[in-house]
Amino acid sequence: MELLKNYINGKWTDGPSGETSNVLNPATGDILAKVPAGKTAAAEVEKAAAAAHAAYLQWKDVPVLKRIQPLFKLKQLLEQHSAEIARLITMESGKTLAEANGEMQRAIENVEVAAGAPMLMQSEYLENIATGIDEYMVRQPLGVTACIAPFNFPAMICFWFLPYAIACGNSMIVKPSEKVPLTMMKIFELIDQLDLPPGLISLVHGGKETVDAILDHPLIRSISFVGSTPVAKYIYSRGTANGKRVQAQGGAKNPVVVLPDADIEMSSQIITDSVYGCAGQRCLAASVVITVDDNKQIRDALYASAKNRSIGYGLDEGVEMGPVISRESKSRIETLIGKGISEGGSVLLDGRETSVKNYGKGNFLRPTIIEDLPIGGELLHTEIFGPVMSLLHMKTVEDAIAFINNGTYGNMACVFTSSGSNARKFRNQAMAGNIGINIGVAAPMAQFPFSGWKESFFGDLHGQGKHAVEFFTQTKVVVERWPKEWSRKF
Repeated sequence: MELLKNYINGKWTDGPSGETSNVLNPATGDILAKVPAGKTAAAEVEKAAAAAHAAYLQWKDVPVLKRIQPLFKLKQLLEQHSAEIARLITMESGKTLAEANGEMQRAIENVEVAAGAPMLMQSEYLENIATGIDEYMVRQPLGVTACIAPFNFPAMICFWFLPYAIACGNSMIVKPSEKVPLTMMKIFELIDQLDLPPGLISLVHGGKETVDAILDHPLIRSISFVGSTPVAKYIYSRGTANGKRVQAQGGAKNPVVVLPDADIEMSSQIITDSVYGCAGQRCLAASVVITVDDNKQIRDALYASAKNRSIGYGLDEGVEMGPVISRESKSRIETLIGKGISEGGSVLLDGRETSVKNYGKGNFLRPTIIEDLPIGGELLHTEIFGPVMSLLHMKTVEDAIAFINNGTYGNMACVFTSSGSNARKFRNQAMAGNIGINIGVAAPMAQFPFSGWKESFFGDLHGQGKHAVEFFTQTKVVVERWPKEWSRKF
């Protein structure tokens, strides 16, 4: 069985010997590879950081127009190998091939936007702030940066950060999730074909030991992270305590409100896709569906749409939802469903104890719907990260907005309506970083920041777009008077 290598200083290197973990196909249970997981990870991070710092010192002074040239080749390579990478995504993360293809498209879009760095990094200039004195601000790179990526989007999320960091003159160390390292291994085979200084982009495997080594290393200036809220808090706290700039995307409990004037057929299909797409394992998956004025039609439509969803291996034709990532995740989700029942929720659709023909070792759940959970209960405020819909009924849109604003998370909130005034009220008052109007997954395009509020995000600047450029640069203000001959007149 292949033991995956690190990519340090422009070369594939053996990771630390000793402890390893298995990379499993969540649909079949097959072992795809082994990944280093030893406690000597700090030594690998040290090598990567030293190489990254040396590369940064060379790269930072390369004109930005030249720095973006490798991104054009990277975009071409990603497009050429997109189908191959998408199959890897499906094999190791469990999502369907259509979902994996969509993920690749989003990754490529971020490379395209990052190639606009010459415009995004433009200086601000003010002439004659005083007689004969000009002032301007320039953006300069930070240094060595790091990305700690999650399992649910093995390709896309790293590209919220990596192309921007490089375009802005930094180097980057990538640590993929130990559950899904094969996708990034393939991408680094493509990166190896770029004309970049050795060490500019490194790949280091491992678990918590590797993460802690990245958080503590003095040469690493910034951390980009996406994952659960408890881990995001840990990353943010330890990283900032070490003087690093940190952007840490956390968990979510994304509410969707359906008003009586919504298009039932359209809304039910979009919401079902949002709740159960990627088996609910995405930070913008709808989780709580709130019907206003006891809309029985939307309730029945959601039930029918969820019940008929095709479950199976994402590489098989016609499959609409794959497995969750691990046996542990399946057990945790089933336990949470049971907790919702014990809290008084009514199960309209129970996806526990699911098996799929020919895939007896897969981590499969079917779509689940739990109705009328108590507002003060635990499950309604817990990120399940699985194919579970909590269905609530409220009297007014104001009640729904108040519920949203009292929640812990603030990643996304959506409303389905044909009323412009209610849509505007929701857009202005709902406290979430990404808002959808008749949209089930309000995922920002690459030119916009992937926003998040409250305990869904820790930091100031988000991934993607101009936020990414601002995150990966530091500003320098220059005040100047010259020439001497001219200034002496005043």
